[in-house]
Formats: sequence, C-alpha cells, structure tokens
Amino acid sequence: MKFPRLFSSSACDMAIDLGTVNTVIYVRDRGIVLNEPSVIAIETRDGIRRVKVVGNEAKLMMGKTPNGIQAIRPLRDGVIADIDVAEQMIKHFIDKALNGTRFGRRHEVVICVPTGSTMVERRALRDATSNAGAYRVQLIEEPMAAAIGAELPVTEPRGAMVVDIGGGTTEVAVLSLQGIAYSNSARVGGDRLDDAIASHIRRTHNLMIGEATSERVKCQIGAATPPDEEGQRIVVKGRDLVNGRPAEMTISEAEIADALAEPVGQIKMAVMTALEQTAPELSADIIEEGITLTGGGAMLRRLDEALADATGLPVKVADSPLICVAMGAGKALEDRNYAGVLAVS
Repeated sequence: MKFPRLFSSSACDMAIDLGTVNTVIYVRDRGIVLNEPSVIAIETRDGIRRVKVVGNEAKLMMGKTPNGIQAIRPLRDGVIADIDVAEQMIKHFIDKALNGTRFGRRHEVVICVPTGSTMVERRALRDATSNAGAYRVQLIEEPMAAAIGAELPVTEPRGAMVVDIGGGTTEVAVLSLQGIAYSNSARVGGDRLDDAIASHIRRTHNLMIGEATSERVKCQIGAATPPDEEGQRIVVKGRDLVNGRPAEMTISEAEIADALAEPVGQIKMAVMTALEQTAPELSADIIEEGITLTGGGAMLRRLDEALADATGLPVKVADSPLICVAMGAGKALEDRNYAGVLAVS
C-alpha cells in the first residue's frame, strides 16, 4: 500500500498551527521548534510597505507604534483577515523554524483549520501557505489535531469529546474512528475574554486599558467562577476617561470573574449543544472518557470546574494545552496510522 508523499523522509516537512493569537510550528523529527505571537509589524516608507519585525518583537509594539508603523494581527476568529500580510508572516516563521535552511520545493506542510471555516477561508489559508514556499499543503481540522495531541483514542470506535479554546474561536467536537461525528464552533475565545475585561473596566471604572493590559489581567487573576471572597487583586494602569489623564486602580479576582461570565457562558452553551446533538452510543463513551480541554483558553482558572458543574461530566485540561494542536498535527504528519484525518487541499 502506498502512502502520500507527506510521509517522505524530508526533515523539513512541518505542521503549522496558525492561530489567531499564536503560531506554533512542528518540524518532522524535531518536534515543536517555534511558538510566537501571530503579529507582524509593517513599516511604510515612501508608499512602500515592508516587514519590520514579526512574532515576539512585533507583539511588544502593539498599541505603541509611531506613524508609519503598524502592528497587525492578520488572523481574526481563526481565519485569515489579510492574506498578503499573513503570507509574509508565514514566510518569516517558516524561515525561522528551519534556521534559515532553504525551504525546498518538495517540502510539505500540514496546516490546521477551524471546523467552521468556509471553503473560501480554507483556500486563503492554503494559498498563503503555498505562496510561502510549501510544495504541497494538507489540511487537518483543529479539533482532530487537538485530540491527537491530547492522546485521545481517535482511531478507535470510541467517542471522545474535545473542546479547543483558541484566541478567536471555541471548537467543540465529538470524534470517533478518525472522523468528526459532530462539531460546532463558537466565535468566542481568548480575544473575547480580553475584550470583556477591558469593557468591564471601562464601564465600571471609566478607565481605558489596552489589549496587553487586559491579557495580563486575564492571565494573572482571570477565572471562570468567582472565588469564595474577593480573591487576588491586581493594579491596572490606563487612561482616565473623565479627565484624560493616566490613572491606575486595583481590580479584584471576583470582579474579573463577573466580567467573564458572559463569554464563559457561551463556551458552556457550545459544549451543552454538542452533548445534546451527540448520538447515544457516543454519549455513553463520553461519560467514561470525559471532556478534554485544549488551547490557550483552557488555562483560564477553574474553567474545567465550571464545565464539570454545567455538564455533570469529568473535565480535564490536556497536558501542554497551548501546543496541543500543533503536536497533534505533527503526529499526523509522522504517523501513518493517522493518514485518514488529513485532507489534500
């Protein structure tokens, strides 16, 4: 039996999790080699645009750029919003992942796509990757990659549920026999959590904060359920909307949990909808296997407890949830047992 060329011995074949917030690259036989923010800084001089920096350096510029420089996130809600800029970003990341080694014309890429993405959005992702130098592009749906990375039994006739909470979307899927038996996608993720925090602080304290500050608040004291009392506290700095001056104030964990109640509720609803639509035999398997959380959003404190209370099922967070999707795509790249989960674009 012959397998696709994806399973060649090329040491430069790779799997890419091109996320709204972070891009993670897995290279054959080397594992995860890159994990950087999906941000690119573009400088415009004399009407000519050129890439200034990409990744970690570009993220530091967000909200702080002078005239002539833009820090851009070319993906929104898990799909490409600006294909030209995304192509430049992918090229840079591929070059960095290969340590400057020439990305030969026979090297191939597995790239992760949201289940809810349209054919147009998938074609844009494929074209951007092809233009970045890939000879052949194959697609794998993000929940499947996440399940493989979390070592769920996706090749067996057993149901497994994975909830992949990324920066732009939450993907909920029930998997069995290398296929997706049911899936749905909610446009809620880490970005919505950040927006909810910024909106709450602006509305209740008349303080405007930036993306980086709201993300820091989420990571340090964000939680899906309120603490017993006020919990931890953190000082946030921004611009006072009343007098226009820089200001700072102290925010509590309980207050942030209240601010996150709406987006967390949307994640719960997506999970409950998936459970209601799941076939009975698969539901029986999920009772034993439980629900596995992956993606950066899975790191929100007490989210597993909130989902366990809502569903009555055991909920666990996968090991290394941030790189779980890329790890799963990398395993599909290397292991012939997962050939059925890949689609030629």
